[in-house]
Amino acid sequence: MSTIQVSTDEVKVATRRVERPISARLPIGRLSRWYDKIEAFVSRLSVRDNFWQRVCSLIWLPYAFFSGIRIKQISAETYGAILPFRRFNRNWYRAMAGGALLANSEIAGGMYVFGICGGDYTVVCKHLEYTFLRPCFGPAVYRMTPRENVRKLLAEAGEFNVTLDMEILQQVSTPGERDKRVGRSQATFHVTPKSQQKLKNARKKGAARPALTAPHETGGE
Repeated sequence: MSTIQVSTDEVKVATRRVERPISARLPIGRLSRWYDKIEAFVSRLSVRDNFWQRVCSLIWLPYAFFSGIRIKQISAETYGAILPFRRFNRNWYRAMAGGALLANSEIAGGMYVFGICGGDYTVVCKHLEYTFLRPCFGPAVYRMTPRENVRKLLAEAGEFNVTLDMEILQQVSTPGERDKRVGRSQATFHVTPKSQQKLKNARKKGAARPALTAPHETGGE
């Protein structure tokens, strides 16, 4: 049987070459604070104006960027989104694709709710319904009306659901002609404060962490 001798100097050199990743070298608390600051900054930036909204959409929501949807306020209680009649949103017979109308109804509603709530909340779509009434051969206009008072729910500083009723209209170019209704949609969004979500995640991690038990000492007579 042969033995291999390794000097202590070689072991020290080998251990020096093994570098830990940045996440292992930095404390967990510092990383989480950096992540929270960056996330809050990007969230505030995404609702500042249409320019930064489109920049953030290009990175995190590319479908909304390429579809070209944008939000505007129609009245005090009604908001609208306009989906342009571009090649990306059309099908092979030059009508607005049904998938584009359906997908952008969720995007339009989420952008509306997130725009009111701001970057301190997470918005998730829980339920979505869409009824197709007729083909759309022009830009689509989403008129959104919330069933609940969103600002009153925000003042309670807790989780809540908000349901939007949306009318989807084909925008006409002829003066004096009314927009044609092409579909209806109802979307329900769940809104959660980010601070509350972080508390839930911390509780889940604490419950999943195995309990540390002290080793039992055994002795012989």
